[in-house]
Amino acid sequence: ILDMCAAPGSKTAQLIEMLHADMNVPFPEGFVIANDVDNKRCYLLVHQAKRLSSPCIMVVNHDASSIPNLQIDVDGKKEVLFYDRILCDVPCSGDGTMRKNIDVWKKWTTQNSLQLHGLQLRIATRGVEQLAEGGRMVYSTCSLNPIENEAVIAALLDKSQGALELADVSSELPGLKRMPGITKWKVMLKDGQWFEEWKDVPPNRQTQIRPTMFPIKEEEKLKAMHLERCLRILPHHQNTGGFFVAVLIKKSPMPWNKRQPKINQKLPPRTVDTVETAANLDEGTENITEEPALEENEESKKMQDVQKSDTEPSKKEGVCGPPPSKKMKLFGFKEDPFVFLPEDDPLFLPIQKFYALDPSFPKMNLLTRTQEGKKRQLYMVSKELRNVLLNNSERMKVINTGIKVWSRNSDGEQFGCAFRLAQEGIYTLYPFIHARIINVCIEDVKILLTQENPFLSKFSSETQKKVKDMAMGSIVLKYDPDPEKPDSLQCPIVLCGWQGKTSLRAFVPKNERLHYLRMMGVEVFKAKRKEEESERKTEEEAECKQAPREEGMDVEDKNHDLVTKMEAETGEESSNTPVESSAMEVESKTADLEEISRNTSNHESEESKD
Repeated sequence: ILDMCAAPGSKTAQLIEMLHADMNVPFPEGFVIANDVDNKRCYLLVHQAKRLSSPCIMVVNHDASSIPNLQIDVDGKKEVLFYDRILCDVPCSGDGTMRKNIDVWKKWTTQNSLQLHGLQLRIATRGVEQLAEGGRMVYSTCSLNPIENEAVIAALLDKSQGALELADVSSELPGLKRMPGITKWKVMLKDGQWFEEWKDVPPNRQTQIRPTMFPIKEEEKLKAMHLERCLRILPHHQNTGGFFVAVLIKKSPMPWNKRQPKINQKLPPRTVDTVETAANLDEGTENITEEPALEENEESKKMQDVQKSDTEPSKKEGVCGPPPSKKMKLFGFKEDPFVFLPEDDPLFLPIQKFYALDPSFPKMNLLTRTQEGKKRQLYMVSKELRNVLLNNSERMKVINTGIKVWSRNSDGEQFGCAFRLAQEGIYTLYPFIHARIINVCIEDVKILLTQENPFLSKFSSETQKKVKDMAMGSIVLKYDPDPEKPDSLQCPIVLCGWQGKTSLRAFVPKNERLHYLRMMGVEVFKAKRKEEESERKTEEEAECKQAPREEGMDVEDKNHDLVTKMEAETGEESSNTPVESSAMEVESKTADLEEISRNTSNHESEESKD
């Protein structure tokens, strides 16, 4: 699946969820490539995709109208990657969002759609070029302007010469209220001029208005297009925004791509081909026999073999670097390379032994983002994405792919494994782990998620027994729902944990932690508010009690200072005089102190009156 204009990523997230419909399959056969032209928005896309923890998502940074053809290895041969499904949610004027987006009211003009029409058509054209035969492409906008919608679809269908058709989706989503696509519209300029046909447009306006913006005039051709199969979703029908959707099916290769590209075979021998064709043209030969074609094929095979021999060492290393640095400087941040672990990497053996990984575990799909030095994180991708990465590192700028499955932990080395499990990839790893798994009850899960580092004594007796028999280090905590208790959580939970000497804790990010607690019916935010309110009340009460104390403390402090002063003096004298005389002096001095305190209190009361 290709999502051509993916950021910020809500639709991409839905695609990933559809891909992982069966949660028991850790690696679905398909994958999603999410693209966006804006480098900064790509990182927003990564953030959205990370929430779903899928090894089948790749985020790339390209202009959708010129996104490169990708290659994959099929039985030892390189072939062009065609997509079964493409989502083409193009940039638009956004006039369908005017109910929620106030800026549209200020900034909207008819000029917006005129400027975007060409870009939308280019992106849609590039999309159908990369679509597999029999595949579907969804073209959508959040605009209701026909120049951005039906005009683009009509132009695309017209130049496809029957290679594309609009799918009839009237039976799908029966609850969704929709309007059919329109077949007639006019084009308007910013100054209010209307045009019904291309021939009416004056020459000085023909740079702003293009022929593809107008409806098709030939009735037969227009009927064959079935523009009424497009969907127009109007805001007032079901209290939504305005939206346009068209589903295109590719029946045959595009007319300008009649030869389905079988890829790189053409690129290396290009110089030979051009020399031969030039020689043939000079000689004036028009008829080409089969023998030269066979010779060309043999030469191309030789060139391919040479190319394979050149690329084999880099493949063995499994290093998928980003495009050259010169290009990288033009397009935002420089990304770290993707380095796949070799089969004989000594790093993997202690991990395999410690967690008793299944022999079917696809260790070839493990990668790191560091080519030199210590490997701190281990990531995992599906075998299909591995194929894409290894064969397209030079032509594609990958922002992010894979999920983190292990993270280096210096404390773990003394327990037999330097890598602890990461929560992000636990659902992918769990089917392959056969050791260090502890089944916990729902109460234990609540303790793990609400307390930072709880002691073992707080857990159920069954959990305590299981933990005692296990060595310290990273563990898997599994909750299986009880069907006999329908009131309890009926969804399995897998958590990463760490077993210490006297405690057991979960390594779960804050957002995921809150999500699980909400699923279990624990009102997290209410509890937090109550705690904050009680803290405030105690603080206020403490302040109120402190205030009168501070007012009365002035006199007491003065008396206390005087007493301490006198005590110091008496202490010095008592060392030289007998005990009785010192006692008499103390009594007399305390009497003097009482008089002084009365005077000071009277003085302060008078000051307060004033």
